[in-house]
Amino acid sequence: MSNPLLDSFDLAPFSQIKTEHIVPAVESTLKAQKSAIETLLSEQNEYRWDNLMLPLDELGNELGKRWSPVSHMNAVVNSDELRAAYDQCLPLLSEHSTWLGQNKPLYQAIEQLYEHRDSLDLDTTQIKILEDELRDFKLAGVALPLEKQQRFGEIRKRLSELSSKYEQNLLDATMAWSKHLEDDQRLSGLPASSLALLEQNAQQKELSGYLLNLEFPCYFAVMTYADDQALREEMYRAYSTRASDQSEHSEWDNSPLMDEMLALKHELAQLLDFAHYGELSLATKMASSTEEVMSFLQDLAAKSKPQAEKELAELTQYAQQELKTAELNAWDVLYTSEKLKQACYAISQEELRPYFPVNQVLDGLFSITETLFEVKIKEIESGFDKWHEDVRLFEVQSSDGESIARFYLDLFARSFKRGGAWMADYCSRFRFANDELQRPVAYLTCNFNPPIGEQAAQLTHDEVVTLFHEFGHGLHHMLTEVEYLSASGINGVEWDAVELPSQFMENFCYEKEGLNRISGHFETGAPLPDDMREKLQAAKNFQSAMFMVRQLEFALFDFRIHSEFQPGQESKIQQTLNEVRQQVAVVIPPQWNRFQHSFSHIFAGGYSAGYYSYKWAEVLSADAFSRFEEEGIFSTSVGADFKESVLQRGGSAPAMELFQRFRGRKPDIEPLLRHSGIGSNNA
Repeated sequence: MSNPLLDSFDLAPFSQIKTEHIVPAVESTLKAQKSAIETLLSEQNEYRWDNLMLPLDELGNELGKRWSPVSHMNAVVNSDELRAAYDQCLPLLSEHSTWLGQNKPLYQAIEQLYEHRDSLDLDTTQIKILEDELRDFKLAGVALPLEKQQRFGEIRKRLSELSSKYEQNLLDATMAWSKHLEDDQRLSGLPASSLALLEQNAQQKELSGYLLNLEFPCYFAVMTYADDQALREEMYRAYSTRASDQSEHSEWDNSPLMDEMLALKHELAQLLDFAHYGELSLATKMASSTEEVMSFLQDLAAKSKPQAEKELAELTQYAQQELKTAELNAWDVLYTSEKLKQACYAISQEELRPYFPVNQVLDGLFSITETLFEVKIKEIESGFDKWHEDVRLFEVQSSDGESIARFYLDLFARSFKRGGAWMADYCSRFRFANDELQRPVAYLTCNFNPPIGEQAAQLTHDEVVTLFHEFGHGLHHMLTEVEYLSASGINGVEWDAVELPSQFMENFCYEKEGLNRISGHFETGAPLPDDMREKLQAAKNFQSAMFMVRQLEFALFDFRIHSEFQPGQESKIQQTLNEVRQQVAVVIPPQWNRFQHSFSHIFAGGYSAGYYSYKWAEVLSADAFSRFEEEGIFSTSVGADFKESVLQRGGSAPAMELFQRFRGRKPDIEPLLRHSGIGSNNA
């Protein structure tokens, strides 16, 4: 059977990839890679970069380019057949990763190369890569006795399976719920764009009227605008109990998976002589200790909670006096907040939407990027394969027209597509042994409202911010000048620094110069009027402290459940979440809320004991942007400095060193509090 995944290709042949290709391609690739590594180690006894690390990177790159399209399609065009093939591959990949990480001859070869780094004249990036590799070998259990190595591998394999099952349960639970309404009587308050989306949902299922589902654009619209409180409550309950014991569909309950994952992660950490998984997580991050992380989060909470309590009191008073709501329930918060925001600032996301047609936003985003970082961005109109008709492809070029990178855009929500927004890499910048240069390719995926009929999609300002965020990740991946695979783009970057470029880019969505570029009314092309811009800027920090403590709730919950787990005790996931909420939250959800059962970031997305990274990196990003505020929002010299110090350097040096190279000092928390409108004297 001809297998497109085993062919040599520039961009993946998505439409040619069939489910029956996947398992044979992965099995064949892993078998060939294992043989190649064993041959590599048997034929050498004096190691150099070119006869050890470079061949290893070429093998890793090959595996990545064959698996990446499969992993991506599983997320964006999921099906039962694809899911089954994907799941069959996970234990194979986990076993291969464990075999690599516990390969003592390979570890000794890299150790020998590191010991001879001076005589071999290795550069600083190569030395950091070797140091990271030796650390990762130890974290993979290379020094463990055989029986513990075997248990380590079993745990890694099982965690991979559980993580995938968690995500699949969530997708199934999300897709299982819908509500059909024959008319719009219960949809009072929803804007025309949301009604059109619900009508389109119904038409796609060959139904009349309106169809509600738990995809985020629909859920958010109902929770924000629907006057029908009972409808909001019904939808809130369905959404906040997905994949849990409180759901109507208990067959997708994630509870046992979460408990098993915590137990296995704790066991994994203890095998490696860490006290708990939180300590293991920090071994590859900027933060130096669990105490530092907890102190950081609690300090932010202390500075934010007093203002959050004032914001909630204001919201509650408004609900009682203006909306005659006796009690402010969890399903009333977004709705009431939108009403209060309108009353205070006379601005709404729906009012802004006509000014952000998707192509105008993209043009503005690309214009800002081109100004700051001296690149050009051009759309590739044809000649490439895609996984869905919505997908677009773009090329990033240098100022003289040389190709630097490419990226796919898949912007709109649909069935069988994972929720949320993310950047993933298809391949990284890498120079092969034959001197050929592979240029980066990124996937940028969002879940925005799709176009309605013939009219181009229009984004809310919040969605614009999300797009800028993911594009910041993309720039980090695409603008790298590092040509070693292990430190190219976001590879080798400490996890708690990886959000720096993404959060940095968000700032341009609020600046006058940025808004003039990204806005243009879908009918007239006129940019956002000054009065609306001023309202948007004034509303930027509306309930910012409430948002801050919500994020701190997530981060503290994540870090505590991974740091405080005790074997043999009953599950303390819900208890810990309740304790964290009592400490930092101001809005306490109902007791049946099961937010944790859909917290994919930490149970299926790589952020275990690392969700604090968002706030940690936000300190860096706010401080980095403050230099632009000081020297000019569109200063090409500061942009060039940020590009050279951060975006181009990837994982070639510690993140703190790169930040200080750009900022000239260590990070300061004050710009974050200032950008969030939170007074540092609130504590």
